[in-house]
Amino acid sequence: MLGRLFNPHRIAVFELFGAIGSPSRTAEYVRSLHSLADNAAVRAVILDIDSPGGSATASDYLYRSVKKLAEKKPVIAFIRGAGASGAYMVSCAATKIIAVPTALVGSIGAISARPLLYELLHRIGVKVSITKSGRLKDMWSPLREPTKEEREKEQALLDELYEHFIDAVAKGRDMSEAHVRRLATGEMFTATKAKELGLVDALGDLDTAIELAMQLGKAPRRVTYVRPKRGLRAMLMSRMMGGFVEELSAQLDHAFRGRINYSRFR
Repeated sequence: MLGRLFNPHRIAVFELFGAIGSPSRTAEYVRSLHSLADNAAVRAVILDIDSPGGSATASDYLYRSVKKLAEKKPVIAFIRGAGASGAYMVSCAATKIIAVPTALVGSIGAISARPLLYELLHRIGVKVSITKSGRLKDMWSPLREPTKEEREKEQALLDELYEHFIDAVAKGRDMSEAHVRRLATGEMFTATKAKELGLVDALGDLDTAIELAMQLGKAPRRVTYVRPKRGLRAMLMSRMMGGFVEELSAQLDHAFRGRINYSRFR
């Protein structure tokens, strides 16, 4: 009785905003999702999503964490603005998906992009010396054109991750792979169209998601907003522009190193 009094049942709203990919943020998200799974007071979880997707590996990690959470309690993915690419993959691990009618949904596919700087460096008189072991060690280098073999290897990686994405959507949405493949052109749909295609379950707002969470979780309308905990160092760094520096570093890393993403091209 005392346990119920001091630890009443509730619904947790977990925010997933912005690009997916920062290692520290992804780790915080996963820890928070695991905590929600183990918290008996939380009867259902709403993933409040507004994200263009991002890193393929980080998206997959979050997808797996949400899937484990959904095995223990209802999870409602609520797409308020964008649930694109990797963010849509994450939502497919939820029990149900609800979206604002004008939200952008889908962008099922994988992409790899990086600038090639060798012509610019040549013009300004900069030479680069590379010593390597293994002919493909620098296959993501922006300092030269990729070889035919490297292009084929990169495309093979993209194709493998693309198939993984299709499999996740097919299982999460209870669709045939053939149907998902027809939708997996990389394009985005409005949530209204996405509902017709079977990519979302219902149209609505956050209140709609809360009502469904109450029903599936047999919980009262007691809502708690959950944000990943940050340590003292992270809090101090954020006050000294640490968050900006981390995001800038992540963007530069994404721009100049080869990395495959589940994200819309930006």
